[in-house]
Amino acid sequence: MIVRPLFRLCALLVVSAVAAHAQIATSLSLTKKQFVAGEPVMAVVTITNHAGQELVFKGDSRAPWLDFVVKRDSGAPSIPSGRNAFGSVKIPAGQSMSRQVNLSQLFPLNDQGNFTVYAVVRTPGQATEGFVTNRCWFNITGGRPYWTQKVGVKGQTRELRVLTYAGDQSTQLYAQVVDDRTGMPISTFSLGDALMFRKPQITVDGNQVMHVLFLISPTMYTHALVGADGKLVKREFHLRGAQGDPQLMTSGTGAVTVANSLPYDPQAAQAEKSKARKATDRPGNAAQ
Repeated sequence: MIVRPLFRLCALLVVSAVAAHAQIATSLSLTKKQFVAGEPVMAVVTITNHAGQELVFKGDSRAPWLDFVVKRDSGAPSIPSGRNAFGSVKIPAGQSMSRQVNLSQLFPLNDQGNFTVYAVVRTPGQATEGFVTNRCWFNITGGRPYWTQKVGVKGQTRELRVLTYAGDQSTQLYAQVVDDRTGMPISTFSLGDALMFRKPQITVDGNQVMHVLFLISPTMYTHALVGADGKLVKREFHLRGAQGDPQLMTSGTGAVTVANSLPYDPQAAQAEKSKARKATDRPGNAAQ
């Protein structure tokens, strides 16, 4: 008489857990497929709640509600180097939630090669098992060193690098800052597509800021400033001047400026175009 109600209760709990599990739709995507070593590998997990009620996703360090599995093309798993800390998330009935995650903060992804990744989402009531998303493939390459220089920062040495990466249709420039003690990248990120028939100009100013001037269209250049901390300080745009191509110039004080150029503000230019378009739309300017 005691066993039967207990059995029914356990069966009900199992059915409820399976039902909740079946009413969760998940997917995984990557912001791109090709990455340079040290660049953040960004993944996006999307969860849709079809359970008919609000669901609260939460866990702890031993059983987080969101986990990732990264494997090399050989099938060998990548051992996590960081801890998952995704907090708790509430998803109302019928709604979706997307969470962007930097996999480079969770796994050592500095080696070149091919990788696959999938996410494991644990619904409320699941302790170890979970719902496995689709698998995504990505590749990590080292890029090609184009320019390097070491600088001192508060008693430490950093190596500033500019890398080139040839994609399917364009060549990209990457900025990279490396801790000279460990040899590990502190930061790696794309500066944008470059037209390499004009060689990029690169120098470091008196404040240990790297300046990169490169061609992005037949008449336009990008001037990117990158700090020794690996962060983008500023990005400017310049048009060719009357005397030819823009040039990086260093003063006696160590300041670096762009000479022989016409500064260009894309937002201001777009605002002017919008003004002109609205002016031509006025009734008084209509064709008679």
